[in-house]
Amino acid sequence: MKSFLAKKNEIKQKWHLIDADGAILGRLAAKIAPILMGKTKPTYTPNVDTGDFVVVINAEKIRLTGTKSQTKEYQTYSHYPGGQKIIPFADMMKKKPEKVVELAVRRMLPKSNLGGDMLKKLKVYRGSEHKHIAQKPEKIEI
Repeated sequence: MKSFLAKKNEIKQKWHLIDADGAILGRLAAKIAPILMGKTKPTYTPNVDTGDFVVVINAEKIRLTGTKSQTKEYQTYSHYPGGQKIIPFADMMKKKPEKVVELAVRRMLPKSNLGGDMLKKLKVYRGSEHKHIAQKPEKIEI
């Protein structure tokens, strides 16, 4: 019996639209990551990017459970002395809610060049408008 291995030029990628209004951040990211990896398709191959494109709208309306909204922090480091910055979740949601969703999904993808390519297929927008109408994304209920 032969195994099926997908090739890069044989892959058909679709576009999916996800409305993050009222969704819990971690659960939303756990639904998006397998779609980006291609694990929802029967043609999944671990060493080939077989995933689909995902458009997330209403990123500013996500929520966290429990006390995480008061305790969660995002850390960046510039590799210079005194270059560490710690940003609380509330400040990050005011300034860049798109980045919050991207970071949650990024941490669920493979830590390799392939994972970086998968992350490029994620498009996150603050409001309910997006610029991928021409691709006709199909809506997914979370």
